[in-house]
Amino acid sequence: MKLSPPWRKALLTLHVVTAVGWLGVDVVLLTLGVAGARGADPDLVYPVTALVGQALFVPLSVLAWLVGVASALLTPWGLLRHRWVLVKLVITTVMLGAVVFALLPNLQAAELGAATPPGARQGLLAAPIVSSTLLLVATVLSTYKPWGRIGRASRPVRSAGARVA
Repeated sequence: MKLSPPWRKALLTLHVVTAVGWLGVDVVLLTLGVAGARGADPDLVYPVTALVGQALFVPLSVLAWLVGVASALLTPWGLLRHRWVLVKLVITTVMLGAVVFALLPNLQAAELGAATPPGARQGLLAAPIVSSTLLLVATVLSTYKPWGRIGRASRPVRSAGARVA
């Protein structure tokens, strides 16, 4: 099933909004992580980090992934037709797994404020560094769309007037 152009544009818009939201909240978490590492009040920084992460970052991560998969499946790009789409899928799937299984426990620990364990504090700084970088890579892939289609690389290019024997 493919969407009509107006629905395709609406889905693309939703995909861009959720992805930009994901990156924006990620930058906020990075800012809070840097503030915590530089000695800001842990009773302020870490509970705010927990709130922003649990209320915005985790849901936006899931929503951006779901909308991205829907966009791939319901538009001509396809989920497994283009290498850049497949690489973005792998990147966002790995990031979503990291958010749920690695970052979420650190966000829950951050609710403790000054009692947040040192390992969780480091994770609250490292996670947004890695995910911001990966989200920027995904953005570049979406913009430049490199590498062509999957399964077509080995086919020879024929000129318009060439005859097949």
